[in-house]
Amino acid sequence: MAGSVRDRVAAARPAGGTPAGRTVRSGPWLLTGHDGRLLAYAHVDGAVLRWTETRPGGPDWLGPDVLPVEGVSELTVAQGRNRYAHLVGRRVRGTGEAAPAVDLVYAIQYQAGRPLSEWRSAGNPHAKRERTAQMGAPTAVVDTSGALHILVATAEGRLALRREDARGRWEPWLDLKVAAVLDAPAAVATSTGQTHLLAPTGTGALTWCQPRPGAVPERGPDPGVVPLPGSACGLATSPGRATFYLTDAVGGGAVAVRPGNWPVPLGGNPGDGRHAALATTLDGHPCTVLAHRDTEGRLVLGACGAEAEHHGVWWTDTGAVCQGDPVLAHDGLGRVVLMAQTEDGGLALARQDDGPGLTLGDWSLL
Repeated sequence: MAGSVRDRVAAARPAGGTPAGRTVRSGPWLLTGHDGRLLAYAHVDGAVLRWTETRPGGPDWLGPDVLPVEGVSELTVAQGRNRYAHLVGRRVRGTGEAAPAVDLVYAIQYQAGRPLSEWRSAGNPHAKRERTAQMGAPTAVVDTSGALHILVATAEGRLALRREDARGRWEPWLDLKVAAVLDAPAAVATSTGQTHLLAPTGTGALTWCQPRPGAVPERGPDPGVVPLPGSACGLATSPGRATFYLTDAVGGGAVAVRPGNWPVPLGGNPGDGRHAALATTLDGHPCTVLAHRDTEGRLVLGACGAEAEHHGVWWTDTGAVCQGDPVLAHDGLGRVVLMAQTEDGGLALARQDDGPGLTLGDWSLL
């Protein structure tokens, strides 16, 4: 990574108001639309907020558009190769003395800037209504065929999977037959059509991989690390292979995990949030860019060779303070884009500058 991010950020430190005057409950997410324009999402009470670039590469944005969704306590957003954005939420309905009814709902945005589809229910894996209130937050991943997979930790600590078939119809819920799952898993779809999963438990982590596209995920080797719940993200780092980046709950540092290999310590001083990872090319070499919020709330950026974490990660403290989890994406010009929520709740981003290595330009507000 060439140059220093700190000096560039200090000159234009993120500042701005809470999006549309609302508190962000989950997110943000940053996706590249079918026409190269970036899409940013944030989940607030009663709605999802969406911003859309006016043209590929920016710098101007439209929005936020307010996309109503009532009763959703947790949200996630996934994208497939067709660039459709799949929004999946945990919805809670019912008040009073009776146990609330909790299910999973989903909607799709097919094209950048276009309306969202209607919200529909994907049900829940519990037979008894009173157990649904203890269901966890969902994870979503879209495989190379465009099929949406939804995963959720059940009230019993099991991991349940529901996915679309080749015609887009929901298959029955699958029980992946484990116990003591503490959090929704990190999920990755590889270019060869398989999905890979990693879920934290109280004493370690569990992994799964599809032996072939469309098959039921099978248990993989335990990676020998105890992830901090909510810290893991996954990235397809080579054809058919996934790498998970997480915080070691015992040692406190960042770790790279490829099932079947020993965990690779990455250093850093990550806080309690989720890591972000992006595959890119720097100076003609395939690389991985990482980002996280450290224990003091500062935004930290790292880079290393693809699947070469053992050679070291070049970490840079950007000097910017953020809250929540940062996100990474490519814009329509192929530049790395880093986005985060500012201290006062706004959303700000910085784009890769021209030149060798990875240097970020000034921050701008959505």
